[in-house]
Amino acid sequence: MCAMDAELTRRQILRGTAAGVGLAMTPGLANAAVAAAEYDVVVVGAGAAGMTAALTAAKRGLSVVVLEKAPTFGGSAARSGAGIWIPNNPVLLAAGVPDTPAKAAQYLAAVVGPDVPAARQEAFLRNGPAMIAFVLANSPLRFRWMEGYSDYYPELPGGLPNGRSIEPDQFDGNLLGAELANLNPPYLATPAGMVVFSADYKWLNLAAVNAKGAAVAAACLARGTAAALAGQKPLTMGQSLAAGLRVGLQRANVPVLLNTPLLDLNVENGAVTGVLTPNGLVRARRGVIVGTGGFEHNAAMRAQYQRQPIGTAWTVGAKENTGDGHRAGQRAGAALDLMEDAWWGPAIPIPGDPYFCLAERTLPGGLIVNQAGKRFVNEAAPYSDVVHVMYDKNPTEPDIPAWLVVDQNYRNKYLFRDTLPLLPLPDAWYSAGAVYKASSIQSLGSAIGVPPAALKSTVDRFNGFAWSGVDGDFRRGASAYDHYYTDPLVLPNSCLAPLWAPPFYAFKIVPGDLGTKGGMRTDARARVLRPDGSVIPGLYAAGNASAAVMGHSYAGAGSTIGPAMTFGFVAGNDV
Repeated sequence: MCAMDAELTRRQILRGTAAGVGLAMTPGLANAAVAAAEYDVVVVGAGAAGMTAALTAAKRGLSVVVLEKAPTFGGSAARSGAGIWIPNNPVLLAAGVPDTPAKAAQYLAAVVGPDVPAARQEAFLRNGPAMIAFVLANSPLRFRWMEGYSDYYPELPGGLPNGRSIEPDQFDGNLLGAELANLNPPYLATPAGMVVFSADYKWLNLAAVNAKGAAVAAACLARGTAAALAGQKPLTMGQSLAAGLRVGLQRANVPVLLNTPLLDLNVENGAVTGVLTPNGLVRARRGVIVGTGGFEHNAAMRAQYQRQPIGTAWTVGAKENTGDGHRAGQRAGAALDLMEDAWWGPAIPIPGDPYFCLAERTLPGGLIVNQAGKRFVNEAAPYSDVVHVMYDKNPTEPDIPAWLVVDQNYRNKYLFRDTLPLLPLPDAWYSAGAVYKASSIQSLGSAIGVPPAALKSTVDRFNGFAWSGVDGDFRRGASAYDHYYTDPLVLPNSCLAPLWAPPFYAFKIVPGDLGTKGGMRTDARARVLRPDGSVIPGLYAAGNASAAVMGHSYAGAGSTIGPAMTFGFVAGNDV
């Protein structure tokens, strides 16, 4: 037992004797909502998983409290684009999406493989649509189909090239009242005066060169203007999702206690009976649901479980996600799975938050090379796959960091993060070594420490593929998914365009992530399991505190939040 665990055990024994009074006597938490310090259900974490679980339990008539470590609610979900991957949900079916339970089961099994028990896959597919219907009935949230955002492997049996992902509709932040000030801010702020959905970004990237892109930009501005005239505080994406769930909890009279971290789980006779916080023990008569997020900001855990190089600087997950639930679960006897994996994606380590690349690595006129100046992956593949390849190949042919190489023609046409076409990239990016610029491909290679002749040869070969429209090395553009974040006016392959216009740019690419994927092993009822497969009574987990139902893969946009909410719903119904 480590020193930290031993200290927690001592504190638990000392404070456990004061159960029921610790919170009531603590300044800052002494209010009527928590004076009893005992509830039917204690939920840890006010992200998508935790708030869905709390709302579900509360609507069953149970008394519920949500404990949140951060000074804000929403967690990583509030920072995200909030895509939600749930096959056969009522929003999809109402939109006429040709999905069926058989197609969904066939597809998920093909994507996930044997890494996840069939019973958990079935529980996700069966409960996901019911969860969406429940949220629609018990919160002000509404959702939109992200039409055209393909499943990530649409060519697999049951895959849908037009996609199964949905996202939250526009939400008026005024509904939160004063609680709006406690909403975790987004990872990337929406442009001032605009109302932007996740599905709009595909077209906003193209607004300078595509008529539909310009029309979508105008529509975003019109929505913003209409909301301002109506006196609204419009929220979309993760902001909308977190705010809508929080309003649902307000209406269900569920308290959310901010600045209240989990120190440990209270275990009596082998069953989890509450949560130890810095202010005392909060007892749970029926069970504890852990939705504390991942461990992406815990350097020691990342070094212990994941491949090198790794750290905490390349993730965009909420900074409070330090594996508190994982460690408490282990002390209570939980088994952990998938700890080596994460919701990976190529990222550029710019100052402040790293930039998680979606469109930029896919748009025509760019390619990714390793330190030898060679391509090593289909740049337009699902982002998690790109990083898996980076780690797999790095020991023998280093590609961490890798380099996204583009030309001035690319920069003249496409938005890059929030820098408009033709405008210079921020000086701070150059100072940080996140981007380099040179007048020729060879001099760019010298600047980034890549053999100049090898880089020139790679670009020449890539340009040949671009002119022909067929990537003879990595089949970029062979999947419908590859074409989502591309330029439809580029022919014959919207993924491919030659690099010819100086100056040339190289952006440093590192293995970023949206959060870690490993966590407590759970069953189809979201109950936490010991290594021998037995259930830990009173303990449930959902979201990134639990091992992902997606296994080592990623079925489509929203494969993080969709299962998180679904298994929060499952836990809230089972507890």
